[in-house]
Amino acid sequence: MPPEEDRGPPDDDSGLRAVGQVRCVARGFWAAAAPEGEDAVDAVLLVVSELFTNAVRHADGVTGFRLEAGPGTVTVAVHDASTAPPLSLPLDATRPGGLGWHLVQELSVDVGVEVHAAGKTVTAVVPCPTGIRPQG
Repeated sequence: MPPEEDRGPPDDDSGLRAVGQVRCVARGFWAAAAPEGEDAVDAVLLVVSELFTNAVRHADGVTGFRLEAGPGTVTVAVHDASTAPPLSLPLDATRPGGLGWHLVQELSVDVGVEVHAAGKTVTAVVPCPTGIRPQG
C-alpha cells in the first residue's frame, strides 16, 4: 500500500465512537492527575484525539493506548498494527485534513515513533502544569 493512501473513515462509526470513549478516559485520567490543571487539558485531549484518529483512519485501528503522568508532562502512547510511520503532509488550505500530525508535534515537547514486530507505537509528551501528580 502506498504511504500516502488515505483509507478514509471506517465503514461503520465504531472508530469514531472509540475516539469519543478514549477522550472520556483521558478526561478521567486528567481529573486524577491534575485536578487544578485545566489550562493544559485541551492540549492533552487534542493530542489523544489526533493520535487515536490517525491510527483508526490510516493504520487499521488502535491495538493499545496508554497515558502516563510525569513531572510536568503527560505521555500519550498509541499502538497500532501498521509499521508505516505517520506522514507530515504539507499544509494546504485547499485540501481537507493533514493538520493532525502537525498539531501533535506543535503541542508536544517530544514525539517519537517506534516500529516493532506487531506494528508501531506513536508517543507524544505533552507539557502540563506543575500541579500534575506523577504516577508510581
